[in-house]
Amino acid sequence: MSSRPSAPQVITVVGPTAAGKSGLGVEIARRLGGEVINADSMQLYRGMDIGTAKLTPKEQQGVPHHLLDVWDVTRTASVAEYQRLARAEIDRLLAAGRTPVLVGGSGLYVRAAVDTLEFPGTDPRVRTRLEAELDQVGSGPLHRRLALADPRAAEAILPGNGRRIVRALEVIEITGRPFTAHLPGPDEEREHYRTVHLGVRVGRPELDERIAVRVDRMWEAGLVEEVRGLEAAGLRQGRTASRALGYQQLLAALAGESTPEQAREETVRATKRFARRQETWFRRDRRVHWLDGSVTAPATLGEQAWDLLERTVTS
Repeated sequence: MSSRPSAPQVITVVGPTAAGKSGLGVEIARRLGGEVINADSMQLYRGMDIGTAKLTPKEQQGVPHHLLDVWDVTRTASVAEYQRLARAEIDRLLAAGRTPVLVGGSGLYVRAAVDTLEFPGTDPRVRTRLEAELDQVGSGPLHRRLALADPRAAEAILPGNGRRIVRALEVIEITGRPFTAHLPGPDEEREHYRTVHLGVRVGRPELDERIAVRVDRMWEAGLVEEVRGLEAAGLRQGRTASRALGYQQLLAALAGESTPEQAREETVRATKRFARRQETWFRRDRRVHWLDGSVTAPATLGEQAWDLLERTVTS
């Protein structure tokens, strides 16, 4: 890579799981003298290390990482709370003349940090009623209801993500408007910060293979033991953390509902489905500059990113 592009601003590194975002984020931050801010909703949880593919200190290469290990696994995630935390880190880094590099595949979290998004409040009575219904009938019927009320929201939210489905239905009920009406469309210029968005794209067959290999390595690295330990810390009671890929499947296995091998196979399948939804989300945002993360790419991710930043980052 050549000389440093000018002017610190926010850079995001987005894309599907296993595409290579974390390594690229480290390289960009190291070259720019910046720091990484986590934008993966599950890496916010303490102790969820193996199953969320958190970088080890060695893999971080001395680059400071922020918003990792923030919440206990019993805490329900809040995008509004993440927005507050992320913007505090971004503002601190910009004031110090350092480049914030936001890295992660949680699309709503990324947009909450860098775009002008406002989150409606909550109504405890509505929330309690919807959560009781979720417990009684499961997420499927609620997701179908959401699809009728707000097709865009249903497309973006996994059918098994009961917590987010309940939140979307709650917003619709208390505001009388679709959940997505509170989010800017992908073409709207509503940036809270001047931002360059980098996306990492990998062909479907190669990405599917990477996902399968990654899950195998998680099992070898001790994911089963990690989940057992977190179960003792209250993971099963956590409305958000207990739904994480790998953790949800292993909790079912530990409860005798399947075997660890079946949990591994279902984790691979579920992660592939999740990666497709991530791609759909980020493809809608025309601001994203896509980089080729495949093994056959003519240039490394870092070289591609640096070339693009030299052309797009202005003072």
